[in-house]
Amino acid sequence: QVQLVESGGGLVQAGGSLRLSCAASGRSFSSYTMAWFRQAPGKEREFVAGSMRSGEVKDYADSVKGRFTISRDNTKNMVYLQMNSLKPEDTAVYYCAADRFPYRATIAVSTVNYDRWGQGTQVTVSS
Repeated sequence: QVQLVESGGGLVQAGGSLRLSCAASGRSFSSYTMAWFRQAPGKEREFVAGSMRSGEVKDYADSVKGRFTISRDNTKNMVYLQMNSLKPEDTAVYYCAADRFPYRATIAVSTVNYDRWGQGTQVTVSS
């Protein structure tokens, strides 16, 4: 059974940076796309960034392009989200997720394609 544990959230002023980490265990990590999602109060969970198996292919939501960077270390079963130039609208609970199927040809952006989720970590950006 795959387990995902996020860390690194917190309170930061607008313009600041945070780095989220996600530790994965339980199945062949390098075979799966890993992604970050976020959910703000009263809103649906949304895709933030995804990284395919080797880490070379990545995708980002338009709202975070140029500010956030996803990376992964398959030797450590870790996924990271470096968040720079944070804005108040980035405030949300951030979740790490693992794709439902290995070797998917594209990075899925819908939550239905992910079947393993972490507990979430709160990111709050003050203005």
